[in-house]
Amino acid sequence: MTPALTVTAVQYRALEGGIAGNVPEHVGLIEDADSHGARLVVFPELSLTGYNLPLLGDGDQWLAPGDARLGPIREICRRTGITAVVGAAFREGDGTPRLASLALHPDGTADVGFKTHLHGDEASLFSAGPGPAILEIDGWKIALAICFDAAHPAHSGTAADAGADVYAVSALYTEGEGHRLGLHLGARAMDNRIYTLLANLGGRTALGPSCGLSGFWGPDGLPMQHASGTGTEVVTAVLRRGPLERYRNEPYRHAAG
Repeated sequence: MTPALTVTAVQYRALEGGIAGNVPEHVGLIEDADSHGARLVVFPELSLTGYNLPLLGDGDQWLAPGDARLGPIREICRRTGITAVVGAAFREGDGTPRLASLALHPDGTADVGFKTHLHGDEASLFSAGPGPAILEIDGWKIALAICFDAAHPAHSGTAADAGADVYAVSALYTEGEGHRLGLHLGARAMDNRIYTLLANLGGRTALGPSCGLSGFWGPDGLPMQHASGTGTEVVTAVLRRGPLERYRNEPYRHAAG
């Protein structure tokens, strides 16, 4: 049987200073997650800059394939054996601008997932990406989603059809949106019989204060553990195959009319 997977969702309050200011903090939080036995660490949307779209007018705040500034994160991933998913503005080799989640693996390779459902001012900066990227770690399949993707059931449905066991959402949900995020993450889990996790930006953001609540939902759609506040916090869960198999083998029950 595939072993359990230990995953950390990092609720992160981005610092001033853009990429250069936030890379060292990411390294420290990955080290913290390693002390909890994590194999996968997921950071929020735009974790390397914060959700500060005007800052992205500075071309220095965009990543490119193989960007050397991620060297310290690559090194901590190599040393710990962790795959870390970080959030940033990213330009593909042909210059296409994306709002991205970059998965940095211990062997030095990387996968990139792009936000599919842009909203607001994002549409003037980024090009929408295709469906969810799928990572494979220790026999588990993890689909990457970014914020508003989780509001669209078809996005997680595509991930589930591709065999995803976990739907990992990097996001910014602000004060007053706690009920909304709970509905999104719970419904995506229950409808697809998968685990879901949220890594939410913390602290104050350009869109308002964070509502916190980074954490995990089981394949029954019920919440597991979650952040206790709205600042930077590490939340770790051990995901097991048993609940996945139980709920996937259980037929849907419809209420009598």
